[in-house]
Amino acid sequence: MIDGQINIELTDKGFFRYFVCNIPLQLNEKKSTEKFGLTNRVKNKWEVCSFDGFEYSSFKDLGISPLTAQILFNRGISNLDQAKRFFSPALSDLPDPFTMKNIDRAVARIEKAIRHQEKITIFGDYDVDGTTAIAVLLLFLKSLGASVDFYIPHRLQEGYGLNIEAVKKIQAEGAKLLITADCGISNPEEVRWAVGHGMDVIVSDHHEVPEALPPALAILNPKQKDCPYPFKELAGVGVAFNLVIALRSRLRQNGTWQGLKVPNLKEYLDLVALGTVADVVPLIGVNRILVQFGLIQLARSTRPGISALKDISKMGEMPLDTTGINFRLSPRINAAGRMEDAGQAVRLLTADDEREARHIAAHLDHLNSLRQRLEEKILIDARKMIESPSGISTTKSLVLASLDWHPGVIGIVASRLAEEYYRPTILIALKENLGKGSGRSIDPFPLYQGLKACQNLVERFGGHAQAVGLVIRPECIPDFSKAFEEVVHSRLTEEDFIPRLSIDTFTRLDQMNESFLSELDSLSPFGVGNPEPVLAVEDLTVLGSQLVGKNHMRLRIKEGRGTRSAIGFHMASWHPMAGKHVQMAFSPQVGFFQGKKTLQLKIIDLKPAG
Repeated sequence: MIDGQINIELTDKGFFRYFVCNIPLQLNEKKSTEKFGLTNRVKNKWEVCSFDGFEYSSFKDLGISPLTAQILFNRGISNLDQAKRFFSPALSDLPDPFTMKNIDRAVARIEKAIRHQEKITIFGDYDVDGTTAIAVLLLFLKSLGASVDFYIPHRLQEGYGLNIEAVKKIQAEGAKLLITADCGISNPEEVRWAVGHGMDVIVSDHHEVPEALPPALAILNPKQKDCPYPFKELAGVGVAFNLVIALRSRLRQNGTWQGLKVPNLKEYLDLVALGTVADVVPLIGVNRILVQFGLIQLARSTRPGISALKDISKMGEMPLDTTGINFRLSPRINAAGRMEDAGQAVRLLTADDEREARHIAAHLDHLNSLRQRLEEKILIDARKMIESPSGISTTKSLVLASLDWHPGVIGIVASRLAEEYYRPTILIALKENLGKGSGRSIDPFPLYQGLKACQNLVERFGGHAQAVGLVIRPECIPDFSKAFEEVVHSRLTEEDFIPRLSIDTFTRLDQMNESFLSELDSLSPFGVGNPEPVLAVEDLTVLGSQLVGKNHMRLRIKEGRGTRSAIGFHMASWHPMAGKHVQMAFSPQVGFFQGKKTLQLKIIDLKPAG
C-alpha cells in the first residue's frame, strides 16, 4: 500500500496491476536511459532533416542566409513565392468565410434574431479557446444591439459540452437561438431537445466530427467532409471569428452601417490569437495569419481585461509571443474554468471597467497558484503509481485514476506524463459514480481515433488527435484500460515509442550572430506546424555548468575559439558537466536583456561527442 491508495498484485499473465482506489489498472513500462548521470528520461532519437531538392538559389533573392533557407525548406517552403507569403502574410489572404458549409444559413438566422430582438445564448467551453470564442461573439453581437447572454458549464458539476439541464435552463430563460462555441459537435441528444422545445441551434466547433451529427439549423466545422472551406485546422475561436466576418459582410451589404463607421474586426484579433495559440492548433496557413496579426493587436490592446492580464502576469517589457501566451496568459485564463467558474474569464476579456478587470485578473492569478500546487501533488501521486518497485510492466499506455485528483488539473498532468514516459496517457478523477478523464498522446497515436475504438466502455468522449476528454463509470475502468492497451499495442510498433527529435541541420556556434537573430525573429510565430528551429553542434567542450533557479542548468560551452552560454530548463540533474565533450541540440531563441533583443540558446538534448 502506498499512501493508503494503491494496492499491487501480480496477475497470472505476469503483468503488475495497480488498484487505484480499488480499481485495477494496467500501467506502462518505464523506459529510462543513463546519460551524463541523468536517469528517468526517455532517450531521443535524433533525426536530421533531409535536404533532397534543396537549392539555396531559390531563396537568394530574399537576402537570407543559407541556414534560414534550410529551416524554411524543412517546413515545406521550397520556392520564392511561398517564402514571400510566409514572411509577409496578409489579412486579405484569409479565405472567404462563406465557403464554410452552412455559414450563410447561420448568418441569416442571427440577422433575424437581431432584427426581432430574440434572445441569443452563446454556450461555450471552459478553456481559453472556448472563452475567447465566446468573447468574440458576445462583444460583436452586443455592438449590434443584440439581446445576448452566455453560458459555460461548470467543469466539475456539468463537464464538457452541452447537457440537458443547462439547455433546459437556457430555454426557460427565453432564448430562441443557441450558438455553441468550441463545442456541440458531439451533442446530438442535447441539440435534439433544444430543437424540440422551440430553439434554433447553430453549432460552431472545430473538434473531430462524429458519425451522428446533431440536428442543428447550421453546423460550422471545417472538418466536415463536405465543407469546402480550404483550411481545416482552425481553433474554436477561429470558427467563431469566421462567423463574425461573414455576419459583418452580410450586414454591410444590407446597409446596417449606412453612413456610419463599419466595425474594425482587427480589434478582435487579440482574442483570436489567445485562443488559437492556447489550443495548440497548427500555426500554418490561416492560423499563422490570425496569430501574427493577433500578436500585434495583443501587444497594443487597450482592452481593460487584456491590460490587467498582462500586468498580473508580469509581462512588463517582455515580447508578446506564443511563449508568453502559453506560459503566462493562458494558464491564468484557464485557471478560472479549472478551479471555479470559467465565466470569470469571459467577464475579464469583455470588461470595460479597469477596476473590475484588475480585480478579476488578481483572482485568476490566485487560482493559478492553487492550480500549480494541485498539479504538482497529482504529478507526484501519478509517478508513485508508475515508479513503485513492483510497478513496471510491459504495457504501452498509461491509464491512472484516483479519488483524490481534481478533474480540472489532470489534463495538464497527463500532458507531462505523456511527454515524460512517451506513452498515450489518460488520467481519471473519480467522484461518486463517475470518472472524468483527460488524455494526451504522442505523435504516432491519434488519441481520438484510439478512444473511438473503446467508445462502448465510456459514457461520452470528444477531442482530437492529441487531446481528449471522457466520462466513464468506475466499474468500466478495468475493461477500458485493457481495451485501450490493446488498441495502442495493435496500432504502434516498438519504433513508435522512441521519441524523435527533429534536427533542422548541424551548424556552428559562430553562425549564431546578429544577422541570424534578425532572420530568426521573422520566422515566428512558432508553434505546431512551425516549430522553433532545432539546430545541433557536433563537438563542444563544456567549460563549466551551474544550477539556475529551482531546476535549471546553465552551461558555458566552447567550439574552436568561440564560447557561448546555453540554458537547459529542467536539466539540473545533469550537473556537473565541466570537461565533457558533447553534441548539443538546441533552439536559438530571441530574448530580451535591458530592452535589447539578444540571441539565447535553449538546450533541447545532449549526447556524448562522436
